[in-house]
Amino acid sequence: MVSDDTHDGLPRVLRVLWEEPARPRRGPANALNLDRIVTAAIEIADADGLAALSMARLADRLGCATMSLYRHVANKDELLAFMMSMAPGRPPEIDAAGGWRDGLTRWSIALRKVYLRHPWILEITGVAPVDPGQLAWVEAGLRAFGGTALPPRERLPVLMLLLHYIRGHTQIAAATLRPAGGPGGLPGDYGAILARLVRPDRFPALAEVLQAGTFTAPSPAVSPQEELRADFVQGLDRILDGVAVQLGHAG
Repeated sequence: MVSDDTHDGLPRVLRVLWEEPARPRRGPANALNLDRIVTAAIEIADADGLAALSMARLADRLGCATMSLYRHVANKDELLAFMMSMAPGRPPEIDAAGGWRDGLTRWSIALRKVYLRHPWILEITGVAPVDPGQLAWVEAGLRAFGGTALPPRERLPVLMLLLHYIRGHTQIAAATLRPAGGPGGLPGDYGAILARLVRPDRFPALAEVLQAGTFTAPSPAVSPQEELRADFVQGLDRILDGVAVQLGHAG
């Protein structure tokens, strides 16, 4: 059974994540190992959410005893840390020569796809990225600023602003795309419900937005996914407009 002890102040999970990849050992293709465990856990979370992930269900999926898992992961929190590092995959290649705006746009759209593919990531909050998987995405985003006049100390706050926008927008998008009235889904036609409940004498600013057609149903030729993506890009452009102003002042 693995130990949760620390070494040099680092938890075991970080030492495992950051150590150089070992040469593959020969053995049965279906032998239990950390990669198989984490991959199976991600598949369960993708299909049914984090609430459905338990060590017992994971063991059943892998065809092993629950105690066998603890030879590779100390507990569920450690398993989640491994999942958070593996699930995002490789970030897009960002070349500063292509322009900071193009780089940040591609980075943001790619990260949005990660969250839509693995919505359970959005349920894990309050944990700063310290693993190589997530930090690879931070590194890729920061590379977009290469060659710009923005001082290095101001680059991470801009990237964090984008990250918060991407997470927030994708959380709403994920709820919108779930079946109406289902767990975590919006209660039917959200715009129609607001139109029935919101009165101008109580919420005048919101009523004005509704009357302007903010929630008007799109053309049948436009899918909800396409509409949400267009809305995401529009908001992203407004943020990047602000970044452009900041870069102008920095220059």
